[in-house]
Amino acid sequence: MSKDLLNAGTADTTKLAYIGDAVYEVSVRMKSIEACGRHAVDMNKYTVHYVKAESQAKAAKGLTDAFYTDEETALFKRARNRTNTAHPRGCTPAEYKLATGFEAVIGWLYICGDQERLNAVIEKTLEIIGE
Repeated sequence: MSKDLLNAGTADTTKLAYIGDAVYEVSVRMKSIEACGRHAVDMNKYTVHYVKAESQAKAAKGLTDAFYTDEETALFKRARNRTNTAHPRGCTPAEYKLATGFEAVIGWLYICGDQERLNAVIEKTLEIIGE
C-alpha cells in the first residue's frame, strides 16, 4: 500500500475518494443481501438508495460534527473543498462535494486498515440515510 495515502493531512483526496467509493459500495451490497433476500432488483434498489451522492451527502452532514474524529473531519473538509465541481446527473455540485469528502474518509480508513472504525462509520452512515 502506498505510504503517501496513510497521512490524512497530505494524502491525495482523489485517490482516497476513488477507493472509498468502491469500499463503501461493497459494504452496502453486502448489507443489501441481508436486507433484501434473493431478488437482484430489490438488492439493486437498496444499494442505489444508499450509494447515490444525494444519500452520501445526507450522511456526511450527520457525520461531520458529531461522529468524525478531528483527523477525519479535517480530511473530509480537505476532500470536499477540492476545486473540481464536476458532478453526475441527479445531484447538485454541493451534494457531490459532500459525497466526495465522505468517500475520502472511507478510503483513508480502509487504507489505514482500521476495520473497526470503518465499520462504525459505515453503520452510522446507513443509520443516517435510513432515517
